[in-house]
Amino acid sequence: MTIENPIADILTRIRNASAKFHPQVLVPHSKMKEKIVGILKQEGYIKGFDVENGEHAPMLRIDLKYSGERRQATRAITALRQVSKPSRRVYVNTGEVPQTLGGLGICILSTSQGVMAGHEAKKRGIGGEVLCEIW
Repeated sequence: MTIENPIADILTRIRNASAKFHPQVLVPHSKMKEKIVGILKQEGYIKGFDVENGEHAPMLRIDLKYSGERRQATRAITALRQVSKPSRRVYVNTGEVPQTLGGLGICILSTSQGVMAGHEAKKRGIGGEVLCEIW
């Protein structure tokens, strides 16, 4: 089974697992997904991730992050939103890189220098395609 929109797939899997307070979620592996999850780890939205061998293909095991007890827990990821879609690509210049929730969240960009967080792209003075926003 092929996934037509892999970024939407990973965001939906993380959103659904987080809503049910699952400790981890499995996602089919790709280099793009691994870079996105790496940014989430670097920014403190998840505990960590590993690449595991699945039955048919490699899988990413993402360890979700919560604070507090299960009944009183709060999620590290409140919401995820895909910005650029296959039907409508969203590109920004250096000065147009969005600040998600006034800087409280992050946006992830695909640039000529690789996939990176919006604040990193702004620091380097490059723009690119806005993949998603997380807060």
